[in-house]
Amino acid sequence: MTTFISADEAVSLIHDHATFAHSGFVGAGLPDFLLKALRDHFDRTGSPQGLTYIKSIGDSDKKGRGADRLAADGLISTIITSHTGLEPALSRYIHEEKCLAYMIPLGTLLKLFRAQAAHQPGVWTRTGLMTFIDPRLEGGKVNLRTQTEGNELVRLVEVDGKEYLYYPSLPIQVCFIRGTYADEDGNILMDKESLIADQFELAAAAHASKGIVIAQVEGIVERRSFDARRIVVPRMLVDYVVQAPPAYHCQSLARPDFLPELTGAIRTPLTALQPLPLDARKVCASRAVQELQPQALINLGIGMPQGVAAAAAEKGLADGLTFSVESGVLGGVPLTGTDMGAALNPEAICKTADMLDLYDGGCLDLAVLGLAEIDRLGNINVSKFNGHVTGPGGFIDIAQNTKRLIFMGTFTAGGLKEEISQGKLHIVHEGAYKKFKQTVEQITFSAAYAVETGQDVLIVTERAVFRLTADGLVLTEIAPGIRLEEDVLAQMDFRPRLAEPLLTMDTALFT
Repeated sequence: MTTFISADEAVSLIHDHATFAHSGFVGAGLPDFLLKALRDHFDRTGSPQGLTYIKSIGDSDKKGRGADRLAADGLISTIITSHTGLEPALSRYIHEEKCLAYMIPLGTLLKLFRAQAAHQPGVWTRTGLMTFIDPRLEGGKVNLRTQTEGNELVRLVEVDGKEYLYYPSLPIQVCFIRGTYADEDGNILMDKESLIADQFELAAAAHASKGIVIAQVEGIVERRSFDARRIVVPRMLVDYVVQAPPAYHCQSLARPDFLPELTGAIRTPLTALQPLPLDARKVCASRAVQELQPQALINLGIGMPQGVAAAAAEKGLADGLTFSVESGVLGGVPLTGTDMGAALNPEAICKTADMLDLYDGGCLDLAVLGLAEIDRLGNINVSKFNGHVTGPGGFIDIAQNTKRLIFMGTFTAGGLKEEISQGKLHIVHEGAYKKFKQTVEQITFSAAYAVETGQDVLIVTERAVFRLTADGLVLTEIAPGIRLEEDVLAQMDFRPRLAEPLLTMDTALFT
């Protein structure tokens, strides 16, 4: 039977050294009121201590809300997640060795919730082989303390002559989830939620672990006053319900009001979208658009790739394409920043775990992903820089299971200034940091795995385009106005092979 309680009563149910998890995808499905109550309770009482903390993905606004509230000395002893790129305090907590820390792919983590819910022993997957998740490299251990003190979270196994990664199931003793409404019996509805994240999977995993499920909602509605198909988490999985004030139950961390266009309830004309300014981001996005095929199902990663949807809409091509996000959104125009995961005019909203299953099954025609570092072999790092961890999120799930890939980013970073005029690109001030390195700090994308599985991989920057081959990178195009030796080759720590002929990027990209 579900009980309705206060937030203070809810967090007092969490004991020291418990395994604790919560739902969320950036701001969507994020039980921020309960997380605030947990931090306040810890600051006031010093309890609970030493939590093993599990969360699927980045859940904050980079300003201290959401998961970043839990970066308090002694509160967390171990963290297991796929991403901390939106939580600077939590990322610093890991970097300063204040806890053990494991990063695993988003899809694998969601499969672990399902495995625990079904009392299965664990998860077998090929996703993550030859990346830093592989125990032959780092085993997902992302700081020195974990490498020296931590247990193995993943093992390499062989089944019928093929290599797999095996993860034992993870019991969950307490979890927070979020819905829009609870009825008087404790059934959870998500009518206003822009996403259906991992609420059901977490609740089912905690319930199977004989743990506690606490749901945050914005309101209580009369029992049986709605279509039963609207229930996402049934009452038998919900132990307690907490009603949150509006300030801590936002549908968007950037904009607090309910945005029905993010649920498909209303339609926003694409003509209302502002065109991208003509800069490096637009050049890369427009070059990627040239690779898109009609009726393709496409994933867009975080950062620069998110501009591809806007560039396609600006060219009148968006209606012939289907963009998707690992959050579960199909169709529409994916949003950026703290609205990441949601979309304007979505055609359908699936559960995040269901979408990752589809990705793992190879349903995507193309993925456009970010580029932070790339080495002479074609390995790519998007998860760890100068020792600071962000994690892969859904990057590995997507990158290893999609036949055609485009990685995009600026050629250098750190103070890069460029001008575009008269159809040409000019370097005003070169970036301080080279992205094309002899060796990347961490392998988030394995070039060897891509070659072995026959993936088609293109690397797009504002001044040069490369293709991945079995022999490494081949430079195929350079931008008009760019000097090959000074602006491209001199800004790389290795010398790639040059295509014959070496082409000039379409001048239309620069006008």
